[in-house]
Amino acid sequence: MEQPELQALADKLDRLIERCQKLEQDNASMRELQDDWNRERAQLMQKNDLAKHKIEAMIGRLRALEQH
Repeated sequence: MEQPELQALADKLDRLIERCQKLEQDNASMRELQDDWNRERAQLMQKNDLAKHKIEAMIGRLRALEQH
């Protein structure tokens, strides 16, 4: 292989390595975002369950008042 061909191949390899590193960084960032969304989702589900139980308790108390 001639020197210009080797240099062109080395340049392509360098670009490929840079692209791979960028994709790894992007992937890590996306995983962090996904973890954040999963934590937020879990918190919202917990709040939703708490609200549901409070509403069910209020309905139970209202029904008890109706019967008296």
